Amino acid sequence: MHGKVTIPHLQQMKRQGQKSVGLVAWDYQIARIADRAGFDFISVGDSVGVNLWGRSDVLDVTLEEMLICCKAVRLGTERALVSCDMPYGPVQHGGDAALAAAQRLMREGGADMIKIDAAAEFPQVVRALVGAGIPVFAQFGLTPQTASKYGIPYGAQNSLAAQGSAGAAEKLVEDAKLLEAAGACLLDFTSSGPIAGAAVAAAVKIPVIGGFGGGPWLDGRVRLAHTAIGYGVKWLDATTDTYANTAKAALNAFTALIADARAGRQIKG
Repeated sequence: MHGKVTIPHLQQMKRQGQKSVGLVAWDYQIARIADRAGFDFISVGDSVGVNLWGRSDVLDVTLEEMLICCKAVRLGTERALVSCDMPYGPVQHGGDAALAAAQRLMREGGADMIKIDAAAEFPQVVRALVGAGIPVFAQFGLTPQTASKYGIPYGAQNSLAAQGSAGAAEKLVEDAKLLEAAGACLLDFTSSGPIAGAAVAAAVKIPVIGGFGGGPWLDGRVRLAHTAIGYGVKWLDATTDTYANTAKAALNAFTALIADARAGRQIKG
């Protein structure tokens, strides 16, 4: 696809059986590289608190912090759509608070669409934002906060047995249809699994995207940039297959730099 990606483009890709792909990122440099690589959208996730800043809880991230990250990604992005997560708080306070926060993320942050977590719990918020002309990327599925609603232990959510039990697939299809009817333009199906994931993707006309727990049964995938490139201390000794291992490359580079400086050699770069 050439030129600026639009929401209708992503929806057309689903109709044509083409997979869309996104990247979760929080900074200008990664955004520039991702845009050049050809991602369809870049998602500014509230997971920045845990994965980049070392916090223990994703709920600690504030609106002001999301604005900083969204602005940085916007500056680095020309072609891809920019989605920004609504942090915890405004949605829980109701439609007016969520709308005010979404308007700031669009106006000040430069987001093209707003992602609402646990959106099936707040369809009225989705309707309020869509009614104000704000595109909504609606996240739903088996998150730590919602898994119990489907009668599924969170640790077992990706098993085939779990996906087929307790009417999980039927309820998730209902949630997806509810969000589509509320006006969501895309769905982010968390931990879909092959049974519920395929059922949901077939039940709605809008694209169904998945990250952790997703698969080729969905209309597209989204992956955390740090996971894709193996950037983080946990990848120094990890055996998990990634597309690169930036952590090991960085460790080797830093070790070589220290050795050159201590030996009185000129450092590189």
